[in-house]
Amino acid sequence: MRKVRRAKVLGWRWRSNPLRRRSDVLEAWIVLAAWAAATAGAVAAGMVGAQAAQRVVNEDRAGRRPVSAVVVKTVAGSGRDVVTGVRYDRVLATVRWSDGKGTAHTGTVDVKPPAKPGGEVRAWTDAHGRLVSAPVNAGEAATRVVLAGTGVGLATGLTVLGGGQLVRLRVQRRATERWGAEWERVGREWGHTTG
Repeated sequence: MRKVRRAKVLGWRWRSNPLRRRSDVLEAWIVLAAWAAATAGAVAAGMVGAQAAQRVVNEDRAGRRPVSAVVVKTVAGSGRDVVTGVRYDRVLATVRWSDGKGTAHTGTVDVKPPAKPGGEVRAWTDAHGRLVSAPVNAGEAATRVVLAGTGVGLATGLTVLGGGQLVRLRVQRRATERWGAEWERVGREWGHTTG
């Protein structure tokens, strides 16, 4: 026996057909509305998310100030992983710097390996004078903004599509219940019971 393949007909739910139910048309409109809302919502939410991420990156970059610090000592072995023996391009060093008021501070930062005690390195501080990591460069900032916008957009779009699918399933369930009730009525007229 040969397998029969059904042909897919685009827009069949909108075409005039004696077997078409009102719920078929409603389902088609729900799917169309869900996709349109998901697309528009994803674009809008992605743009808002990207703008928010850009604002956070800009504030973070603006809040960091470079200071000239003197290396007091480097931490031995901090440039190599103890377990794997892999060498890193940065080592930990204790540094000393003075803030704008002339107060001396010390702290630990990561520096490039040839840092020797007494050598000068660049460190970064926040508005309170605490050591922080270097600000992200333009490439990293752009990557963060794009990823944030994409993530927010995808989450919004998928949430809207999920909501549309739930509404569509509810319409299908009600149509199936009405179909079952109709078969119950017709079955009694024919003298047969279903089930």
